[in-house]
Amino acid sequence: MTEQSSLLLRKQLAELNKNPVEGFSAGLVDDDDIYQWEVVVIGPQDTLFEGGFFKATLTFPRDYPLRPPKLKFVTEIWHPNVAKNGDVCISILHEPGEDKYGYEKPEERWLPIHSNPNGDSAANVDAAKEWRDDPKGIFKKKVARCVRRSQDMAYD
Repeated sequence: MTEQSSLLLRKQLAELNKNPVEGFSAGLVDDDDIYQWEVVVIGPQDTLFEGGFFKATLTFPRDYPLRPPKLKFVTEIWHPNVAKNGDVCISILHEPGEDKYGYEKPEERWLPIHSNPNGDSAANVDAAKEWRDDPKGIFKKKVARCVRRSQDMAYD
């Protein structure tokens, strides 16, 4: 399976580079390891995350696509579906749909994380509570702080 998964990932990365997705970029952490990607998700317009540059690592299992990848934000992000250590709640990575795992259409899987949090699948209970109870108050302030920090890091 390792050779098949490696070929599939090379194809998917080449496709992403050939046809970039707005607000999402990906590349290899190490040119010799197709299973470890570095991604940047740019906060979409008209969301609280607008203008943010959120770096993450995407780690694919050797038996991909039979198991989903793991997404971990390196940049601090205050979000109900992202644990305080940056781990993304796995349900976001394998919601049912046209593509069984959603890997070939990252804009459908990873970009909506900013505009459409899933309060029912919280990895950060505090962020989920604030998002439900006071989305325009304390939640918005914490997200704005993360956006500012991500911008500072992007330009360092």
